[in-house]
Amino acid sequence: MHLSPTVRSIAESATLLMARRCRELRAEGKDVIDLSLGEPDQDPPPFALEAARQALAENKWNKYPPVNGYLDVREAIAHKFQRDNGLTYRPEQIVVSTGAKQAIMNVIISLVGPGDEVVIPAPFWVSYAEQVRFTGATPVLVHSTLEEDYKAPIERIAAAITPRTRLLIFSSPCNPSGSVLTQAELEALAEVVRRWPDLYVISDEIYEHIVFDGQHRSFAALPGMLERTVTVNGIAKAFALTGWRIGYIGAPLWIAQAATKIQGQFTSGANGLAQRVTKACVEADPALLGGLRADFLRRRDLVLQALLKIPGWRCNRPQGAFYVLPDVSSSFNGVIRNSVDLSMHLLEHAGVSLVEGDSFGAKGTVRISYATSDDKIVAAIDRVARAVAQLG
Repeated sequence: MHLSPTVRSIAESATLLMARRCRELRAEGKDVIDLSLGEPDQDPPPFALEAARQALAENKWNKYPPVNGYLDVREAIAHKFQRDNGLTYRPEQIVVSTGAKQAIMNVIISLVGPGDEVVIPAPFWVSYAEQVRFTGATPVLVHSTLEEDYKAPIERIAAAITPRTRLLIFSSPCNPSGSVLTQAELEALAEVVRRWPDLYVISDEIYEHIVFDGQHRSFAALPGMLERTVTVNGIAKAFALTGWRIGYIGAPLWIAQAATKIQGQFTSGANGLAQRVTKACVEADPALLGGLRADFLRRRDLVLQALLKIPGWRCNRPQGAFYVLPDVSSSFNGVIRNSVDLSMHLLEHAGVSLVEGDSFGAKGTVRISYATSDDKIVAAIDRVARAVAQLG
């Protein structure tokens, strides 16, 4: 078998690997509780499902859609950006894609290549670094610790930027840590970006509606950042529509045009019926998502309380998303040497699927998704506590 250098240069997604292994064990009849995937267990809101039914009944969304998305969908997204984020985009600055992952990939391919560097504060969503490697560019990771609330200090980020740096990528709320950048932290980051006129930013805001204290702030809303930033969002997380695979960007026109060009050679336009659902979601009052946010806040506190049963495990207090990222290095021994070993041990011996933190740029941690029911959370952490106790 001959695989391309590109394929050999990138790793399999750690989250998808654990989800696959979880499905395999379940197929073998094993009882496995999955806390690996960032996939809400709630049902989509009724208005989203009604939009799907209506679109199907209209029988007019069956042909190829425009590569960058239907005009009325892009208009609705532009209005959403103005209403929720204070960002002014024209419809031609919006690109609708098959998930936020494709949206980010489009932008990375559009902006970087061999010889370029991309600064990524860690911990980070697993695909950022691999997507950068796909282009031949070099990811430059800026690490942080639990004691720093998993937020890389601004001076450390600034020190990582060089004349070769073309792009900075971050998420807030953050996957995998749940950390949320404050207004002051965003402003300090913007001041660093202003020093480098050829530096652009991908601000991944897919979890914007899942912020527990205060409100979400968009990086592009800061002075001078609108023309330097690509804002990424989608309907997967807040609307529990992961399977509909819709993400979108708001970007400077030239970047949106480049992303459309790239997408036209990969997938063309995103699913037509899913775009009708997207229109309904972005037009909906964000206040309708208050119940979902309250569910996740309760589950966050449930997880944090349950983790107290595990001696040596330490955790911060996430302010958004639906993940916790405990430091589990106290459980390493001669057999369990790192978080990869520990996550596989817990999967095989405790029947709980977590994701090792090394792939997120956070060695000595595991990511726990609490996007599942309360009883599963309690049962899973109890299993983990017993398995860890047996490690000595």
